Amino acid sequence: MALETRGGNLYYYRSVRDGEAVRKVYVGAGEIARISHESDRLRRTSQEAERERRQAELERLEALGAPVLELSEAAEVLAQAHLVAAGYRRYQGKWRRVRST
Repeated sequence: MALETRGGNLYYYRSVRDGEAVRKVYVGAGEIARISHESDRLRRTSQEAERERRQAELERLEALGAPVLELSEAAEVLAQAHLVAAGYRRYQGKWRRVRST
């Protein structure tokens, strides 16, 4: 996004990605250029603040979920130990009772 001065006049162009290429799109001149530029700056600042807020919320939720995941893993290990002690084994991902011969 560029506010450019050409021949003493102010022009505003937005940079737009078109596949691999980036091209400039004319928005306006004079006061419209200045207003559009400020509007885009405010929108970008708002988007950045929202992105940071979401990231902080995600980190907070991950920190809350960590003890639950740890407890789940411990319960899984304990359940597997109990099944092995009771005479079961894993066969193709399923728990089966060991045959006595």
